[in-house]
Amino acid sequence: MNYFVRKIGFYVVALWAALTLNFLIPRLLPGNPVDILLAKLQQRGGIVTPETRSAYELLLGGDSSEPLIAQYVSYLVNVFRGDLGISVTYFPTPVNEVIGTSLPWTIVLVGIATVLATVIGVALGAIVGWKPGTWLDSLVPATTLLAAVPYFWLALILVYVFATTLHLFPSQGGYNVALDPGFSGEFIGSAIQYGFLPALTIVLASVGGWLLGMRNMMVSTLSEDYILTAQAKGLTPGRILRNYAARNAVLPSIAGFAISLGFVVSGSIVTEQVFSYPGIGSKLLSAVTNNDYALMQGLFLFITLAVLGANLIVDLFYGLIDPRTRAHA
Repeated sequence: MNYFVRKIGFYVVALWAALTLNFLIPRLLPGNPVDILLAKLQQRGGIVTPETRSAYELLLGGDSSEPLIAQYVSYLVNVFRGDLGISVTYFPTPVNEVIGTSLPWTIVLVGIATVLATVIGVALGAIVGWKPGTWLDSLVPATTLLAAVPYFWLALILVYVFATTLHLFPSQGGYNVALDPGFSGEFIGSAIQYGFLPALTIVLASVGGWLLGMRNMMVSTLSEDYILTAQAKGLTPGRILRNYAARNAVLPSIAGFAISLGFVVSGSIVTEQVFSYPGIGSKLLSAVTNNDYALMQGLFLFITLAVLGANLIVDLFYGLIDPRTRAHA
């Protein structure tokens, strides 16, 4: 029980530290979101007065001339109330709505692609590691080469081959804009068609790392005493592979998968930009470009919660399945 209490306490402190950094980092950037909004207003022929500036500062969550500690307290209060402020980039849309419209796209795209890359990579790594030194090992450099290729370059190649040359898939967008978003079969089919190339990019770029990691763990696990004992008992190779070797070799991959799953919320910025996909990545890039404090903080908050939550679940899961973890904690 002490193990679980300590873990939860650690993640509570980590959450507080993340919230504090989330508040400070955007404010260290040059520029002011109020000035950006007022500049846009002037470009449209509006008149800027001191009353206008005061109104915009209140709208964006307070007076930037207030002491930093007062802004920090207001920020924490608003976060726990679920009020993430107004987005400058998509003014006057609240940050909650901006994130709410783009988060499902990223979760579906990057989430499914991450799960597929992990399952395929771990399965192939277990098979390759079970028979090291065979012709299967020659597949490893090919997959790791894909992992070394920049995302945008791989994405552009897929666009050129499958969209421009073969015309099999659309090159940009998340769905056919002529359709009404919903749970209809036509819209879901369109979303799958538009999301295939971005998902394929993520899978091809990620599968090599999972394969290499699992392969190396399998080679290390095969030299353990319990594998030799299982072989001496006359157990079938398939049973040894599934119940002894792969089961123990996959433990580090579980931790890596939890971290990857946590970063699903952040999306893949480069991939989403290349394919003009309506996910979190494009929103994060727009927020940084426009010094949109509220949107940046909202996105970082969701990313932080996802990563901390995924790691907490894995730590607690490890404590349940491996008593040695609790003993050394």
